[in-house]
Amino acid sequence: MLANETKVELKDVIERVSAAVEANELESLKALVLSLNPAELAHVLEAIPNDSRSLVFDLVPDEFDGEVLLEMGEVAASELAESLDAQTLQGATQDMDAADVVELLDVLPDESVEDLLQGMDAQRRARIQATLSYADETAGRLMQDAVNIRPEVTVETVLRYMRLLDDIPPDTVNLMVIDRKGVFMGLVSIINLMRSEPEEVISDIMRSDVKTLHPDDSEQEVAMLFETHDLIVAPVIDDNDIFLGRVVVDDVVDVIREQGEHAFLGQAGLDDEEDLFGPTLPSARRRAVWMGLNLLTALFAAWVIGLFEVALDKIVALAILMPVVASMGGIAGTQTLTLTVRGLALGQIGRSNATKLLNKELGIGFINGCLWASVVGLITWLWFNDASIGLVIAIAMVVNMVVAASMGILVPLFLKKINLDPALSGAVVVTTVTDVVGFMSFLGLATIFLL
Repeated sequence: MLANETKVELKDVIERVSAAVEANELESLKALVLSLNPAELAHVLEAIPNDSRSLVFDLVPDEFDGEVLLEMGEVAASELAESLDAQTLQGATQDMDAADVVELLDVLPDESVEDLLQGMDAQRRARIQATLSYADETAGRLMQDAVNIRPEVTVETVLRYMRLLDDIPPDTVNLMVIDRKGVFMGLVSIINLMRSEPEEVISDIMRSDVKTLHPDDSEQEVAMLFETHDLIVAPVIDDNDIFLGRVVVDDVVDVIREQGEHAFLGQAGLDDEEDLFGPTLPSARRRAVWMGLNLLTALFAAWVIGLFEVALDKIVALAILMPVVASMGGIAGTQTLTLTVRGLALGQIGRSNATKLLNKELGIGFINGCLWASVVGLITWLWFNDASIGLVIAIAMVVNMVVAASMGILVPLFLKKINLDPALSGAVVVTTVTDVVGFMSFLGLATIFLL
């Protein structure tokens, strides 16, 4: 089955799908589509041009439509979802967990969301709306249904109850133990249940020392709890210990992947839902904002260079060496920025340790600054046969690398404080600062000591 193939083999499948679309070989295309699972279908759809996606998506079995959309990026999924009617969406989401339906609603057009909710029975609609009431990117949005049992019943009663259940939620490896008021008491693993004697009472075999989540916990806090304690499931309870649902490791893996993509793409000013083959104009519009911001910072750096036009006219070596100072500062700042953004995402940096981290990075910046300033200063002296230029660039490099280290800490902390995304905004700010400080320190010192 293709579901078990490696990424290299899936790449071949994409080539075969593209060739079948190009040749309009619908039978071959349908056979390929039916051999893929929803995650693989989503991967294939995102890897083919936008104008071919509808043809392939029409061949996806109706029961997979919702899952395929869920696995796709937001922009690509939204465009495909607009072609689906309410009846098709109802069928596609019928067997999906409430958390997955809510995630899918985020990519659907408003009119489709309204139609989908109206077509649900009252109980399911209430469950979906309850999940929607929690803030985005919180444990409340990740909650799934669970099998609940009472602490006073016997193992035999629970096993008989499980056999009678028509619909057991996916990834059920633990049963949640709650009392008659809905208060969470603990959990029992399926394995432990099967190993216990039929007459044993659930309260005697359940685990009560369970790590729990609050519905308002952020996705970062959820991921950290799972990573730190090697969890596969975590109950979600409110302030009164009332059981609300559970978060499973499958959803946490998705969160970690999305956070990684966000940090990686954010460094280039790209949204983590950027569609590889999306329409040209919307994609250009989204990127234009970031490019405009970078243009403003570049013009500012150019203006700073222009302030030292006289020095550049008289000493050509300064123009040749300017990029060295800016580049070394940029690298130092980016290294510190990357570590800081990662630390903030993992909750490792706070008010109590930020100062110590700043001092450490300043020390690293100073040591590396002195080391490489000595190397560059010596190379400059030998290159231009002028020790004074070598000394100026050495001092400028030390200054810039120390400033870069401090900005790599302070900029993301400040952006986090004012509720801006450090992963998306930090790189351009730090780069601008290191460029400007590098140019000003190098050209300023040259103006003072060489002219």
